[in-house]
Amino acid sequence: MGIIAWIIFGALAGWIASILAGTNEKQGALGNIVIGILGAFLGGFIVNVIGGNGAISFSFWSLIVAIFGAFVLTWIMQKVAHR
Repeated sequence: MGIIAWIIFGALAGWIASILAGTNEKQGALGNIVIGILGAFLGGFIVNVIGGNGAISFSFWSLIVAIFGAFVLTWIMQKVAHR
């Protein structure tokens, strides 16, 4: 994927994860992009560890994996911030 596709994909995954986690108002657009891209890597890693295929192309499955990873990353960040 090109850099523009990663940014769009990350923004979409981060935005959906922030809505699910209830942090949409706090993150902003740049936060959604960063969380979405990092979440795609984290989600792909987690899914590969448990035996599945991670984010391998621009597909619906990859979006689900990225949203999962972004949600996990947002949850971790909330736990660290509350300490």
